[in-house]
This record gives sequence, C-alpha cells and structure tokens, in this order.
Amino acid sequence: MHVPPERSCSSGPCHGSSWPTETCQENHVDRLIKKAARPEELLELLGGSHHLDNNHAALVLIRLSHLLSEKPEDKALLIQDARFQQLLCLLNSQINSVWHGSLSRLLRSLYALGLPRTSKELQSVEQEVRWRMRKLKYKHLAFLADSCATLSQEQHSQELLTELLMHLERRWTEIEDGHTLVTIMMKVGHLSEPLMNRLEDKCLELVEQFGPDELRKVLVTLAAQSRRSVPLLRAISYHLVQKPFSLTKSVLLDLAYAYGKLGFHQTQVSQRLAADLLSLTPSLTSGEVARCAKSFALLKWLNLPLYEAFAQHVLNRAQDITVPHLCSILLAFARLNFHPDQEDEFFSLVHEKLGSELPGLEPALQVDLVWALCVLQQAREAELQAVLHPEFHIQFLGGKSQKDQNTFQKLLHINATAMLEHPDYSGPLLPASAVAPRPSALDRKVTPLQKELQETLKGLLGSADRGSLEVATQYGWVLDAEVLLDSDGQFLPVRDFVAPHLAQPTGSQPPPAGAKRVAFLRWEFPNFSTRSKDLLGRFVLARRHILAAGFLIVDVPFYEWLELKSEWQKGAYLKDKMRKAVAEELAK
Repeated sequence: MHVPPERSCSSGPCHGSSWPTETCQENHVDRLIKKAARPEELLELLGGSHHLDNNHAALVLIRLSHLLSEKPEDKALLIQDARFQQLLCLLNSQINSVWHGSLSRLLRSLYALGLPRTSKELQSVEQEVRWRMRKLKYKHLAFLADSCATLSQEQHSQELLTELLMHLERRWTEIEDGHTLVTIMMKVGHLSEPLMNRLEDKCLELVEQFGPDELRKVLVTLAAQSRRSVPLLRAISYHLVQKPFSLTKSVLLDLAYAYGKLGFHQTQVSQRLAADLLSLTPSLTSGEVARCAKSFALLKWLNLPLYEAFAQHVLNRAQDITVPHLCSILLAFARLNFHPDQEDEFFSLVHEKLGSELPGLEPALQVDLVWALCVLQQAREAELQAVLHPEFHIQFLGGKSQKDQNTFQKLLHINATAMLEHPDYSGPLLPASAVAPRPSALDRKVTPLQKELQETLKGLLGSADRGSLEVATQYGWVLDAEVLLDSDGQFLPVRDFVAPHLAQPTGSQPPPAGAKRVAFLRWEFPNFSTRSKDLLGRFVLARRHILAAGFLIVDVPFYEWLELKSEWQKGAYLKDKMRKAVAEELAK
C-alpha cells in the first residue's frame, strides 16, 4: 500500500481542537475549501469544473464538520444530501492516499458529523487508521484517541481506542517537547492508567522546560484525576519556588485549587501563592475569593493577612455578594477556625444574608452552614431550630450514603451546641433514639498513636472498671478514654455512676461530692492546621463540647507523644497531665 508523505490541511484544525497543526502549500481548491462559509459552497465543488485531488475529499469533510459544529439539525440534513454521499464515495475510493495529518482530523470530523456506525466509509477510515498506526506521529495517535473517547461511544470506535492507547503506551518515549506532552496529558491521560504513569515520568524529565502555563495545566490535570503524584508535585513546586515566574491571577487561582484538591502542601509555594493573591485581592471577584478561600482551607493553610482580606472583601461587597459565594467563604473560615478582626460586622452580614435564604438552600448545605456557625460560636437559636426540627432532620435519620452519615454527624454536633452552649435554647432537639451512637462511630481504622495510647491507658488504669476506653458520647464525639476521680484523685468505678454524656447511661448512682470526670483526647497530625499547633475548627468544637459537658480534658497531641520513647515515660506523661488538669480546676 502506498502511503504518502506527511502533509497537513490548510483548513485549520477541527472545531474545538487545541492540537498542533502544520502548514502546507495551498492551491486554488485548497483556498476555496478554507474560505467556504457555508456547507453549500463546499458541496458545489463536487459538481463544478474543479478537480478534487486525492486529499480534497478529506479536507471538504473536515471543513464541513467545522462549519456545522454548532448546528446538529443541519448535520442530519447534510447526511441525507446526495452530494454528501457522493463525497463519501470519493473519499472511500482514495482513502489510502489521504495524508497522515488529514487522516486523524478526518476521523474526528466523521464522528462529529454523526455518521451512523453502519457507514462503510466510517469503517473504512477506521481501518485505514489501524493499518497506518505504526507510521502515524505520536501527536496524531493522541488526537485520534481523544476523538474516539469524546465523540463516539460506539463499540467499534472504543475497540479502536483500545488499540490507540496501547500504541501510545508503547511509544511514549517519542514525546520530545513540553507543549505536546502537556496537551496529551490533558486530552488522553485519563483514559489509561499505564499511559498516565508514563506521561508523569516524562513530565519529570521535561519539567525544567515548562513555563507557568504548562505547570498550571499539569497540576490541574492531576487534580482533575485526583492523582497525588508526589515526585511530580515536588518537582513542580521546586520550579515554582526557584524560577522568577510572573504568575497571572488565573494561574494563581488554578495553582491554589490544584494544591488544595490534591492536599499537597509545600510551605514556600503556599507562602508565594498567598502573598501574590493578597496583592490581587482588590481585583478579585466574589467567586474568585470564594474559590481561593476554599482552596487554602483544603490545604489547611491559614494565612491571616489573606483571610482578613477575604473578610474585608465580603464587607466591601455586602450588597452584591451572592449566598453561594458567602457559604463557601463561611465554610472555609469554619474549617480553619478563623475569626476575622471585624467579627461582629462580618457575622451580622452573614445572618442578614442567610436569614431569608437558608430555608431555600439544599438541606445538606443548610446543615453545613449552621454547623459552621456553631464552630465559630455564632449560631443563633432560630438557625439551630431550623435544622433540628423533626420535619427537617428526619430526612437524614438512617441515611446509608457516606454524605448522609456525615451530615447526620454534623446534626449531632449542632444538637450538642444547642444543649451545651445555649442555656436558654427552647428546643426542639434530636430524639434520644437519634443520638444513640451508631456502630460506625467506633468502626474506624486504628492509628498507631491510638493503639499506643490505649495500651498505655490500660496499664495506667490497672483494672477495666476504673475507666472506659473509646467512649461514644451523645454529642457525636468519641473520647479516647474516660475516668472518674474522687476528691483525693483516686479512680472510681466509672460505670457505676450516672453519665449524662451517654445516650444510654449504665450506672444509676450520682457521683460523690468533689468527683471529677476526666476525658483523654488524642490529637493526630491531620487535626491541626498546616505548620501549626492550632486545631482545625471541627476539633476546637469537639474540645469545647467536652469541656461544656463537665469534663476536665487531658490533651494528647501527636507532637508531644512522639517525644516519649518508653512505656514508663508515656505512663508518667499521662499521670502528670491528669494531675495538672485537676490542679488547674482546683485553682479556679
């Protein structure tokens, strides 16, 4: 079979394509095809005095696809046109003479035009692609794979896609420049895990060539696929820090989004993004501020000047900020436990905006917002009542999905806020049957710190009746351990006494005068803001609730526990912390 040398069509790429094209010599027919503004002008070329060479039929079809890209109703009429059928016959008779560059765009165009899967001309083009696969350039293979994936779900095109991906996986070393690599990664990387692994390897090899736009595209592609490729993320972070790139607003926002979505924190990158975005804050829209606040909240990175600027933005745009944007900003503040300097003005605006809008929001979002206000100690009675009302909360009782269970967990925290932090709250509250801990409350993977702490506590208590481990409270929080001490600091049999924090108390006796309940709370690395010893909002709320329920708290943060090497040190550490908690209570 004769395969002609490489040539590309002057008609430009198929509509919506960002793939590289090559130039070619134009003759008269080429110019007519390129300038055609209506399908009729192209179809007239068939019946006139023009001589269509072996590549023109392909070029006409590519141009037709471009002209009809936004007109689906015209595509159906075109396929029924006799001249179009003539054009397909002409193409079919000389398919082996179509240039390589045109062939890849031709198949995409036939898919876009909606040719039926029974079309022998479509099958002929697909077969021609199979025959030439070894000779096509890598970028053409990738373009074809993208066409098969996005424009046709028919079995025959998916079979071709499988073959194309196999060739792309085998020939990945042919990629020579960063632009081609990034384009292929964005277009077809998600179609094949082995291919994406190869493309990530190639990125590591070529990352020094990347400018800020390529770095942005790679990061956004990784984020879209939730691929936390640590070596590649480190390499990109290194170049963002070391090179004096000038980063535009859109690049900064995309970088913040990608790092947040992937949960990858690199301190110098976060500092640079925060500093650059702070200078741009006056020019940001409310949507961009909301997106940015969410990105840094996902990173658990609290940059105080930047977040103060976000709060000021909300106050400055009080009249026109939308409720969805305000919601995103409020949830970000709650995650990081951020209280703006102008707290009263900020939350006055929040309550004013949410007042009439809250009942109309999606139910799970209503819960999220009231929960966020609870974290920030700003929830009002009417807001608590709205989500604790039986007609509202019943939709989340017994929910099986993870989202429903997470929402119900927040309802427990809201219920606890109403009980423990709003002494004048008049109801309603969740029913007793709802606050009883579910089996899933304790059904979580045990962490190394949790395992070590439990073993040390068992040794410290001596016998099982002197304390309880893994105590699920009616407030939606689980205590690592609970003990009851008498006025002399001696352990009491904790299960013999009334325990109002349990949904189903075991004991009946009131604790003796002077007795003190002590809760042990372990704080893991993910419970803190990045590079900080400040707890995230969720865990600040937990600690407040446990204190309000009448407990003394023994905090066990990971950074202190890691310093303890022997069992004796760990036991002594817990005893010392317990003594200090009691002493501080007595000193009040």
